[in-house]
This record gives sequence, structure tokens and C-alpha cells, in this order.
Amino acid sequence: MTTISMITTAEQLFQEAVSLGRCELVRGELLMMSPAGSRHGAVTLRVATLLANHVDAHGLGQVFAAETGFILTRSPDTVRAPDAAFVSRSRLEAGLPTGYFPGPPDLAVEVLSPDDRPAAVAAKTADWLAAGTRLVWVVDPATRSLAAHAADGTIARLTAPAAVPAGEVVPGFTLNLERVF
Repeated sequence: MTTISMITTAEQLFQEAVSLGRCELVRGELLMMSPAGSRHGAVTLRVATLLANHVDAHGLGQVFAAETGFILTRSPDTVRAPDAAFVSRSRLEAGLPTGYFPGPPDLAVEVLSPDDRPAAVAAKTADWLAAGTRLVWVVDPATRSLAAHAADGTIARLTAPAAVPAGEVVPGFTLNLERVF
């Protein structure tokens, strides 16, 4: 990842995003990211599809695709983009903004790539939870596993063919890891 210091606010990032490519703004610093690999993309789509089908069928809220920006902090600004996300219907009463979503998702899904560094993944997970995300799923295609980080600090680690419940965050949804990998 490369850090660029010219863009320091969510609004500047949103204006320039098309010309920048994949990036996030973390405490006022722009972090450039390389494109995801094919296995990462396939696993991300599978998780998002299963989640979206359940959310849509039950009118629970909105599922967001990879690279949707969520404003986590201001001054300095942090805009993170999970691989998939869910926001409950009760938080969408004002509708969807044109720009980045103002606040964290209820569920953030991060799918690991072979080049992801453990410290960077831990920092991103911590940012989600500190901003108010209720559940963070870190999916590892290499080990066919998922680490579920809850807002209360508990972490559950499961491996396929286990099924991972989303609890009260996404009512009635359970992610069957065998269907993901």
C-alpha cells in the first residue's frame, strides 16, 4: 500500500475516487490498495449474494457491495470500504446518501487476500468495532475459515463446513461456510 497525503477528508476522497482507484482514507491518510485476486472476488461475491438474498427476502435493510465507503471518524477522517456490508433498515430511514455512508455498517465483511498483513487486518477490524460496527467477519479463503469479531470483544473462529450465525445483527441469517468455499 502507498500513502498519499494530498487527500485528507471524506469529501475530497469522494470527489477524486474515480481517478484514484482502490483506496481508503485512514485518519486523514490515503492508503492505495491493489486490485483483488480472483479467489478473493469469488468468495466476496458468494458471501454478499447469500447475505443479500436473506436481507432482501426479509426486508431487513441494505447489503452493500465491495468498495462502498463508510465514514468512520471525522477530524481526521477515516473512510473504510469492506468487501461486503449490511446496514439495518432502521438506520436507512433518511435514505441512502450520494456520497459515503455516514457511519459504520452493522456488519462488515473482510475477505483476506494472500498479501494481507495480519497487523493491517487487525487495525481495520479495530476501526470497524471502534466506530460502532456490531459484527465483523474476517473470511480466510486459504484456511476455509471465518473469524467473527463481536462488539463485546468476543471472537469466534469457525472452519468449513461450520455455519456462522449473524445473531441479532442480521436476524435469521446463518452463513454456511461450505457454500462460501
